[in-house]
Amino acid sequence: MPVGGNGGIPRSASTTFRTPFLSPASRPSSIWTPPTYPYMPSADGASTAAISVPKSKPPLPSTRLPEKLSKEDKPWLKEKDTLGRLSWWLTFFGMVLGLGGAAVLCWQGYTGVQVLKDSQLCLVLEDDFNSLDTQNTWNYDVELGGFGNGEFQMTTDSSTNIYTQNGELYIVPTLTSDEIGTGAIFDGGTYTLQDCTSQNQSACTTSSSAATGQVINPVKSARINTQGKYNIAYGKVEVRAKLPTGDWLWPAIWMLPEDNNYGPWPLSGEIDIMEARGNGPSYSAQGNNFVRSSLNYGPMDSLINMIFGWQSTKRTTFAADFHIYSMEWTGTFMRFYIDNRLHSMLDLKLYGKGGKNMWDRGSFPPTAQNGSTQVVVSNPWSSGSAAAPFDQSFYLILDVAAGGTSGWFPDKVGNKPWYDGSATAMHDFASAQSTWYSTWPQNIDDRAFRVDYVKMWKLC
Repeated sequence: MPVGGNGGIPRSASTTFRTPFLSPASRPSSIWTPPTYPYMPSADGASTAAISVPKSKPPLPSTRLPEKLSKEDKPWLKEKDTLGRLSWWLTFFGMVLGLGGAAVLCWQGYTGVQVLKDSQLCLVLEDDFNSLDTQNTWNYDVELGGFGNGEFQMTTDSSTNIYTQNGELYIVPTLTSDEIGTGAIFDGGTYTLQDCTSQNQSACTTSSSAATGQVINPVKSARINTQGKYNIAYGKVEVRAKLPTGDWLWPAIWMLPEDNNYGPWPLSGEIDIMEARGNGPSYSAQGNNFVRSSLNYGPMDSLINMIFGWQSTKRTTFAADFHIYSMEWTGTFMRFYIDNRLHSMLDLKLYGKGGKNMWDRGSFPPTAQNGSTQVVVSNPWSSGSAAAPFDQSFYLILDVAAGGTSGWFPDKVGNKPWYDGSATAMHDFASAQSTWYSTWPQNIDDRAFRVDYVKMWKLC
C-alpha cells in the first residue's frame, strides 16, 4: 500500500532526473564535436584563422568583332574560285550519274533475265503419281549393264524397288544379298533379270566368280523414262522431289534425245536437270547439301564438254525435305533452278550479245585422239541452230544409281572404297558393303528418292 503525504509517491533526495537536452555545441566532446570552418567560431568562442583561397585568372580579352565586316574586309569575295565551284558541281553530278547508272543496270539485269511466261507454255504431261502408269506414260529400264557409267546397281521393275504410295513415287535402293545371300554375290552365283529391257544379253544376266573377281551387282534400284510417250523440244520441266540419304547413292532427274538427230551419245547431248550424291554434308566432293545441273555433249566419245552449275544449302540438306527442280528451255537460252527463279543453278545464253553457240562454247581442239588414231575434230552440229545439239526433242528419266566409274564420285575422297580405273571396282565396292550400307537409313522414307509430281510443258 503506498505511503506518504496525500497518498503520493514518497520523495527521495537520491532521486535523479535526465539532464535537460543540450545543444550540439554544449554536448561533451566525447559524444560529438562539430566540424570547424574558417568562418565559424570554435566551441570555446575563440576565432579560427581563415584559409586563403587562390584567386581565379582574369578573363581573356573578348574576340567579338567590334562591328560587322564590310566587303572590303573580305577580299576573297572579290575573286570567285571558279575551279573550286566547278569541282564541287562535277563531284555532285558524278554522284547523281553513278546512282542513276546503277539503277539502270539493276533494272536491265532484272528485266533481262530470260524466263518463260505461263502464256508461252502448253501442258504436255502432269503426273501426280496416284499410280504408276507404265502403259501410257512411263517405261521401265531393266538391266544391269551400268548404263555407260559403270554403275554398280541393277535396275528392276520390282515393287520392292519402285512403287507409288500416298501420291508419291518411291525409288528405293536395296541390297541384292537380301535376295540371294552374300556368298552368291562373290562366288558361284548367277542372276538373271526378269523383264530385261536391254538388247544386249550381257546386260540381262551376270554371275560371280572368286577366281576372276567378278561379282553380281550388289545393289538393286529402279529407273523409268518417258521415251516414245512424252518429250519436248523447248519448253519447261518441273519435278518436286525429296532426295535419298546414303553413301554412294546417285539420284538424278535428266533427259536424253528422242531420236539422236546428231548421232549417238554424246553427239546428240544430255540434259541433267538435277544430280546429287547421297553422302552427307561432310563429304568434300559435294554431298547431299548440294545439287547440280549440267549439259553434256561432244563430237566424239573421247571429247566431251560439260557446262554445269550448282546450288547449295547451309543449314540443312536437300534430303531433308521436298524441293522443286526446274528447267526452262528455248532456242536462245536454258535455265536450271531450284524452287524459284532467283536460285539459279545454270543460266546459259545461246547467241546474241555475249552468247555463243554450243560448238564455240566447247572450245574443241582441231584434232583429237580417237582410240589409236589421231582424227580431225569437225562440227557435227553445223546443220543445226545455235542451241544444237539441244534443239531437238528430249524425253525425261528418273532414277537412283549406286556408285560408278564415270568420275561422279572422285577417287580418294570420302573414304571411297574403289578406284574408277580398277578392273575390280564393283568387287571392291561390294566388299565394303558393311561400311556404306550402315549409312543408308532403315526408314524407307529417308532412303527412297521420293517424287511428288512431274510436269512438262512445250512452247505453244
